[in-house]
Amino acid sequence: MARGQQKIQSQQKNAKKQAEKKKHGNDQKAAAKAALVFTCPVCRTQMPDPKTFKQHFESKHPKSPMPPELEDVQA
Repeated sequence: MARGQQKIQSQQKNAKKQAEKKKHGNDQKAAAKAALVFTCPVCRTQMPDPKTFKQHFESKHPKSPMPPELEDVQA
């Protein structure tokens, strides 16, 4: 266990590390949410690209008609 000056330095280093982590944490969440561009009209699930969207639609909603934006996408 650290004592005296070493303890103070360790606490300052940890506080700085936590502040950096807090500052950058929200940016990752916003970027991940912005990457989910396509939304399924049936179940409202969001997907990042049209290929994944088409695979989802074919497997989860086989009886529903294919949306027009997915007609020409290669899965």
